[in-house]
Amino acid sequence: RSGLEHLPDETGGRIAMANWTPAGFIGQMFKTTAAQVPPPSNVPSPLLWGDVANVGERLNGHVTNAQFTRRMCTFKLPMTPEQTVDYFRQWYGPTLRAFAALDEIGQTMLHRNLTRLWTEHNQATDGTTLVESEYLEITATRV
Repeated sequence: RSGLEHLPDETGGRIAMANWTPAGFIGQMFKTTAAQVPPPSNVPSPLLWGDVANVGERLNGHVTNAQFTRRMCTFKLPMTPEQTVDYFRQWYGPTLRAFAALDEIGQTMLHRNLTRLWTEHNQATDGTTLVESEYLEITATRV
């Protein structure tokens, strides 16, 4: 499925999307997770919706006035990077499912790798977590 089935049915309907980019922090988090828990081979990566060329190709002929803007999303969390991984492990679906698919050793490795990633990108110096992740904002009009 390409996602085009979710476009507005009416001509002139506005489309707005915000999609994580492959190069952004969340894209790196997905790659870190996929190194231990490969995604299904029959499902296109959701990160493809954060690639301008790919989205342009998918929307070609279906929209006009397409605009692509790279923006940043700030994760500001009142916890350490390690606690942030624990939080995502409990509440963020893709991370929760990845941990559930691993044995205890794999879970320990994934936790270590994600903690390293959050720590490397953390801009906070007060024991909290402040990480920015790029996303692609897309607006267009249905033809």
